[in-house]
Amino acid sequence: MKSTFAGLDLGADEFATQVQTSLARVEDLLLSELSSGDEILTEAATHLAKAGGKRFRPMFAILSSHFGPDPENNDVITSATVIEMTHLATLYHDDVMDEAPLRRGAQSANARWSNSVAILAGDFLFARASHLVSTLGPDAVRIIADTFAELVTGQMRETVGAQGRDPVEHYLRVVWEKTGSLIASAGRFGAMSAGADSERAATLQRLGDIIGTAFQVSDDVIDIASVTGDSGKTPGTDLREGVHTLPVIYALQGDGPDSVRLRELLVDADTGAARPLTDDAEVTEALHLLVASDGMVAARAKLQEMADEANGLLATLPAGDANNAFASLVRYTVERIG
Repeated sequence: MKSTFAGLDLGADEFATQVQTSLARVEDLLLSELSSGDEILTEAATHLAKAGGKRFRPMFAILSSHFGPDPENNDVITSATVIEMTHLATLYHDDVMDEAPLRRGAQSANARWSNSVAILAGDFLFARASHLVSTLGPDAVRIIADTFAELVTGQMRETVGAQGRDPVEHYLRVVWEKTGSLIASAGRFGAMSAGADSERAATLQRLGDIIGTAFQVSDDVIDIASVTGDSGKTPGTDLREGVHTLPVIYALQGDGPDSVRLRELLVDADTGAARPLTDDAEVTEALHLLVASDGMVAARAKLQEMADEANGLLATLPAGDANNAFASLVRYTVERIG
């Protein structure tokens, strides 16, 4: 019997049980740490943790630990919890910036309480993550501090826009900073905490870079391609929000009639800024143009390039259940786009 988790095939029962037991320990430590503050903070601070989620990042750390000699080390659980706590903190702040009413199917903290409460809850999570990571030593503190900086830089870079820089390079940089950097740290933390050497930890860090970025690119493709299939997603969400993702950026760079029409639909003629689409007919037209565009071909090719690099890294790591699980994740990241 096999176990599948968030696109990961965990293989046979024994390994799957071991990984899921570790993940349950992360969950326990996460809720314990977030409930340890003043009562006035507890409900808001645990709000998103109790709402669930895939726990993809701590899972990445746990799998990475199996490339070290001591995957049962308590520091693996601590480091995986730090990563998830950091991720949750960013969600509180993201929801305030996006004025999001929902998160993980539940009312967002900013909608339930206020922007101020949501921001302070996110700050509290960052504080608890910093406290917890301090138990792992100075190297771990430095790594998470660098990751904090990358997360903030990515958000700032996205907010101010490309400002004349190459739009593809800008977009991929933002995705790496906002998504890939934390998954990269999960890989490095998991390996380090299990006693892996620096070279192996660096390989798993790079694997996290690639998979984190690739997963976002595959989401970009799905947001457009779902107009022709049943993905369970509402197509064109990014277009309605005026967000130009990788397939759109590539398509807008073309010089054919479809690219010209897409520029008319998606770019403000006066300012050159992204134009949110509010008309359903325009959304439908843009989606159909994008599905058949060279931009989609280029985005899919970029995703395959990332998958090939990830598989190349996995080939340098020891074979086994953890390697197989990561390989299944790479396959899933490509295959999910159809």
